[in-house]
Amino acid sequence: MAENETLECITEHERILQEIESTDTACVGPTLRSVYDDQPNAHKRFMEKLDARIRNHDREIEKMCNFHHQGFVDAITELLKVRTDAEKLMGQVTDTNRRLQDAGKEVTAQTEEVIRCRIQQRNMATTVEKLQLCIPVLEMYSKLKEQLESKRYYAALKTMEQLENIYIPRVSQYRFCQIMAENLPRLREEIKEISMSDLKDFLESIRKHSDKIGETAMRQAQQHRTFNSAVQKQASLGDTKPLYSLNGRTPNQHNGLALEEGGEEEEEGDEEVLTAQDLVDFSPVYRCLHIYTVLGDRETFENYYRKQRKKQARLVLQPQANMHETVEGYRRYFNQIVGFFVVEDHILHATQGLVTRAFTDELWNMALSKIIAVLRTHSSYCNDPDLVLELKNLIVIFADTLQGYGFPVNRLFDLLFEIRDQYNETLLKKWAVVFREIFEQDNYSPIPVDTEEEYKYVLSRFPFHDPEIEKQQFPKKLPMSQSVPQIYTQVKEFIYASLKFSESLHRSSTEIDDMLRKSTNLLLTRTLSGCLQNLIKKPHIGLTELVQIIINTTHLEQACKYLEDFITNITNVSPETVHTTRLYGLSTFKDARHAAEGEIYTKLNQKIDEFIQLADYEWSMPESDGRASGYLMDLINFLRSTFQVFTHLPGKVAQTACMSACKHLSTSLMQMLLDTELKQISMGAIQQFNLDVIQCELFASSEPVPGFQGDTLQLAFIDLRQLLDLFMVWDWSTYLADYGQPTSKYLRVNPATALALLEKMKDTSKKNNIFSQFRKNDRDKQKLIETVVKQLRSLVNGMSQHS
Repeated sequence: MAENETLECITEHERILQEIESTDTACVGPTLRSVYDDQPNAHKRFMEKLDARIRNHDREIEKMCNFHHQGFVDAITELLKVRTDAEKLMGQVTDTNRRLQDAGKEVTAQTEEVIRCRIQQRNMATTVEKLQLCIPVLEMYSKLKEQLESKRYYAALKTMEQLENIYIPRVSQYRFCQIMAENLPRLREEIKEISMSDLKDFLESIRKHSDKIGETAMRQAQQHRTFNSAVQKQASLGDTKPLYSLNGRTPNQHNGLALEEGGEEEEEGDEEVLTAQDLVDFSPVYRCLHIYTVLGDRETFENYYRKQRKKQARLVLQPQANMHETVEGYRRYFNQIVGFFVVEDHILHATQGLVTRAFTDELWNMALSKIIAVLRTHSSYCNDPDLVLELKNLIVIFADTLQGYGFPVNRLFDLLFEIRDQYNETLLKKWAVVFREIFEQDNYSPIPVDTEEEYKYVLSRFPFHDPEIEKQQFPKKLPMSQSVPQIYTQVKEFIYASLKFSESLHRSSTEIDDMLRKSTNLLLTRTLSGCLQNLIKKPHIGLTELVQIIINTTHLEQACKYLEDFITNITNVSPETVHTTRLYGLSTFKDARHAAEGEIYTKLNQKIDEFIQLADYEWSMPESDGRASGYLMDLINFLRSTFQVFTHLPGKVAQTACMSACKHLSTSLMQMLLDTELKQISMGAIQQFNLDVIQCELFASSEPVPGFQGDTLQLAFIDLRQLLDLFMVWDWSTYLADYGQPTSKYLRVNPATALALLEKMKDTSKKNNIFSQFRKNDRDKQKLIETVVKQLRSLVNGMSQHS
């Protein structure tokens, strides 16, 4: 067993030695490690084996050396022989080398010079090549600087693009190119700032010049309206040429600032027509737009521009506080607005997308609402119709101008209808003053006409035709007073003034006719009617004046049909047209006449009351004076003279006035008898009062006003007559017997009235009873009175119970 292990160990050591002999020394480590990994004494036995192998190799080396020793000795001997020849050869070579070196020094120097020149040549060629690459970059950068100095910023940005994309990448390894590349963003920012500054200057410039631009636009729009008929005529012939131009477009291209009439020289033809470009330099906005577009920041620029223009729009739309005082204030306001939107329209068409139609429409809608509110407010302060009319003309030109640019202006024309109503109100106020002055200056007497010329002059102002007056010889008088032709003329002037506002409103003749008739109706039914009513109510207007006013209104009423014809001739609209408004002058003058008639009745009654207040009856007088009272005779004379003035009045008016006066006189006399403060009445007073009533009846029967039938006027005093007859005749038995019968002689005598008067006489009888109690007749009369009083009281009580 031990022998086997020993054999295996020997075999293993042999293998390891073979590996050591055949393996690279760098890989011996693992092999040697295996010696120590074996059995405990393996190391010792391996060392023994290794020593044996070393001795074996030494013997082989020794054998080999012994075998080659003789050859080595022979080689050494031969080498010693060659040594002498080698030293000799070395000397020769050294000498040859020295001579060669001496001979090649000049060639070497020339060769080195050639090499140096070749190197310089190569460097120069390389430098030229690199410079050829750098020079375009420098040239472009120099060009960029020149463009910046000359403010050609858009071209400068294009140069920057070329530098960045083409030139700098070719020589990007050089320091100066890196510096250039670093400077370009800074230059771009400077260009943005400069262009934005130019834009701000531009915005400020157009704000200053908007007034002038708008003035030019509106003036040319007005010329367009003036020449519109001629333009349409030439347009039908197909040879129309623009007369005025702005921004290179005509109004038919929605640029209504200008219009030209081909082939004709107008009065202002020699004047230079200023355009928006003449007044404002638009290059900053174009330049800024291009710059921001190139820089990729166009949206920022568009937003900024629109925001600033909105702010400017709000400033432009803000009116001055005193704008309504003069037409120049309105003109400046409209000029600024028109100038603003002319600029926006130019920007809209000259740029692509900087402003859009939607944006301008939004601005216009905002502006239109503000304009309407401003005009509605400020126009309400205008009390001068001439100023309102000038404002209307400005609004029409303003609307036509902006309509030429494509802006909707229907709301402005709707506003004009509101202002038209206000204009009519100012006209009505103005004409109210005119009418009042006419009435104040009128003498309320017929117009005297001394010559044919004067007669024709009156007829030229007022349509008056009366064959009877025409037949009369001069001098003669026309029935109306001087206020009638003046009123008629002023009504026509009012129609002309109202027509002025209706012009240029783009309305049909029918609509204009309707507006004229409505405004004239307002003048007649409100202004003139009010002035007439106020005139009639004035205290200083007497009966004579009232009579003349009635005559005047009668003639004015007859002249209304001529006013209808006057309006028809102006508008060429037949009065038979459907929906044509009629003039209400007839009702106006009828109402005024009725008011004057009522005032006549009132003043007559007041005058009668004044005379009645002068009555001074002695109610206890024993007998009458035998003649009528003085106050009553004065009153009757006044009535006679007054009713003579009524000869020019219509018959019914005079008859009504006369009847009203007689009734009022009768009532006043009756009230005088029944006055509660009057306690006693004697028979003598009754007799005196009867004389006065007789005078009244005589006056009524004398027909102070023609046209009464029979004793119609005398019936106004029938109540007094029957009452007085009852007391004068003392016919109580008949009264009491026939009371309530239709055929009663004292039918109009009321029991209460008779009782009141009888009691006043009864009190008088009692007062005199002390002196008359011993007279049988007086005692009988007193008893009769008491009996009648009782019966009358029973009748009055029966009437009250029945009612």
